[in-house]
Amino acid sequence: MATVNFSVPEAIKQSFNETFRDQNKSAIIADLMREAVERAQRHQRHVAAIDRILERRQHAPCLTEDEFRSIREDGRP
Repeated sequence: MATVNFSVPEAIKQSFNETFRDQNKSAIIADLMREAVERAQRHQRHVAAIDRILERRQHAPCLTEDEFRSIREDGRP
């Protein structure tokens, strides 16, 4: 396993130690890091998806409101 060293404000360290007093703090930190990585990756996928949608919209045909309404009405049973 790798070792990670980082600095945190003393108040956060104390709160963390009090909150997780009788637990494996290394496991808790590893879980928090895993969650942070997953959240960041999910955000990156979200941003990339939006970028792809916006890129496609630039090349989509432009319709007037009347054309759009007509197409929508034609598609209804």
